[in-house]
Parts: sequence; structure tokens; C-alpha cells
Amino acid sequence: MSTGTDINRPSIAVALHYDEETAPRVTAKGRGDVAEQILAVAKEHNIPLEENPELVNILSELELGTQIPEALYLAVAEVIAFAYMVRGRFPKNWNPDDGVPQK
Repeated sequence: MSTGTDINRPSIAVALHYDEETAPRVTAKGRGDVAEQILAVAKEHNIPLEENPELVNILSELELGTQIPEALYLAVAEVIAFAYMVRGRFPKNWNPDDGVPQK
């Protein structure tokens, strides 16, 4: 995720890791050159990028390694769902026929 005043120069970027078992964690964050490096690594590894200025500003306040707070679950779930769709993936136990995870 990133936000910036210029599409070529993000001012902030945050990377999340989601293992499908626990809440997503902040694994990288930075501004300016560091933000550019985060995005470059993501692109190099074909990780989908989502721009959400409000969310990235909130996530950038979290400490590295911190799980996202429960209040952000829905917003981050939408980002993760976007990344899954872009990659043609589905969460574990997903039933595409009814759109509901199976237990």
C-alpha cells in the first residue's frame, strides 16, 4: 500500500504479511526512498499493490512486526481480497460456489 503526492514518488508505503492463520502483520514501512524500495521489492516479486492513503497512514503508525488492530480487520481484509483476486487465489477452505469459507 502506498500514498503520495506524485504517482512516481510515494511518500509512504507499508507492507503486510498474512499467513491465513493470524491477523496480518506490518513487515515493512517507510517514507521517501524507503517507500520506493518497498514498492520496488513488491513489484519484483509480483505482489499486488493497493493505494489507500487513509489506511496506509494509519498502518504506518504501527510498530514493525505488530499485528493489525481489530478495528482495521475489515479495511485490511478488503486489501487482501483484492490481492487474492488479482492473483486468482482464494483463502483456505473457500467455496467459490457460495462465496463463504467452509469450516
